[in-house]
Amino acid sequence: MKEIASIKDAVNPHEILFVVDSMTGQDAVNTAREFNERLDFDGVVLTKLDGDTRGGAALSIRSVVNKPIKFVSSGEKMDAIDIFYPVRMADRILGMGDIVSLVEKAQEQYDVEEARKLQKKIARDQFDFNDFIAQIQQIKKMGNVKDLMAMIPGVGKAIKDLDIDDDAFKSIEAIIKSMTPEERTNPVVLNGSRRKRIAMGSGTTVQDVNKLLKQFDETRKMMKMMTKGNNPARLLNRR
Repeated sequence: MKEIASIKDAVNPHEILFVVDSMTGQDAVNTAREFNERLDFDGVVLTKLDGDTRGGAALSIRSVVNKPIKFVSSGEKMDAIDIFYPVRMADRILGMGDIVSLVEKAQEQYDVEEARKLQKKIARDQFDFNDFIAQIQQIKKMGNVKDLMAMIPGVGKAIKDLDIDDDAFKSIEAIIKSMTPEERTNPVVLNGSRRKRIAMGSGTTVQDVNKLLKQFDETRKMMKMMTKGNNPARLLNRR
């Protein structure tokens, strides 16, 4: 405490942010109080805010030190840091999701021209495994899968006790990458022997390959239905 107070006096920073692990609960509040008395910091950054049970520390720290919570983080990389929005936090605590943040994350990875091309392919029933894996990679860029799902209204509480692997897409990507260019473009050629070869090449089972093919077919049908009268660009731009 003495050392950090001396650093403040020597450096004279224009802003001090207190970073706290939100999983520490009441200890986070006590620590924030102690640091504020020594440094009189300007705001708070909450880390590990990856579920609807992490709101208590945010509310308590704000009440005790009377300093704004400026940023929150749900991961270890810079792109996991977000501006703190009180209303969105309240919605997540109440199990109402955070659809606005979800849309914002999607827009960060969203390319209007690519979306138009994809829409045309879907409308012509030309959506293939190349497009499928490209969409998976876009989703992965948006962040942790469980955090994204928690932003969907009604889903947060249902999945809070589930262990969703960050590498949930690995087996899917392995299967697709084990296909030949022809098989990715024209999945109808995937007969029994081809599926067995793909399973061996991807370290999965034939059942896994069959399951993915079924999911792919269902996804293609659903996306084709969505494009009838619904422009993806217009949907994403809604707030």
